[in-house]
Amino acid sequence: MGEPSRESSNPEIVLGLLTSVEGDSGITQRKLARDLGIALGLANAYLRRCVRKGLVKMRQVPLNRYAYYLTPQGFAEKSRLTSEYLSVSFDFFRRARSECTLLFNECVDRGWRKVVLYGAGELAEIAVLSAPETTIEVVCVVDPTHTGHRCAGLAVVADFVAAETCCGGRFDGVILTDTRAPQARFDEMTSILIQHGLTGHSLVIPQLLGVSRVLPVGETGA
Repeated sequence: MGEPSRESSNPEIVLGLLTSVEGDSGITQRKLARDLGIALGLANAYLRRCVRKGLVKMRQVPLNRYAYYLTPQGFAEKSRLTSEYLSVSFDFFRRARSECTLLFNECVDRGWRKVVLYGAGELAEIAVLSAPETTIEVVCVVDPTHTGHRCAGLAVVADFVAAETCCGGRFDGVILTDTRAPQARFDEMTSILIQHGLTGHSLVIPQLLGVSRVLPVGETGA
């Protein structure tokens, strides 16, 4: 099977694969795909790539199944990727925490009291941790793809209508925290906010998301 070069070079997924194989040599490709949160075909591509690079050794076992083992090179690569990932994660946390604090202070200056986050994930969790340092209350997280789950203890709801229910009325503004496709989320939110009687001034965006703030005519960025 061919491997999509761009997707199969994601170091975080390679690290997850090596970690899973180290923990369970009898892991199936289907379970590996579930653990990594990727498609089965892509998991197969990653696995084959790791075998070709000498990171993983594959051996057939009874019942026409395969067992996977990390090679010495695989252990070394896992150690390197772990160190690299932790360093990047720490830098991200430090920058995100700093930006979230600045954004919440900006919300306070605007006279806001209640905000919702748009996009569940690591950035949303960091924002929730930062909020108690100010007078801002984060009431919930809006994310249609994670509805029914919780993020840092807060409910994850499908839309802004459900968010209004969570806060017992209207909220003052929105903080974009989607790290998967921030530009797409921003583009779709410009019209959604208007539908709820809000403007572009009701949305604040961490700089680390790299969003281009192009709004409809008559609107200005936060």
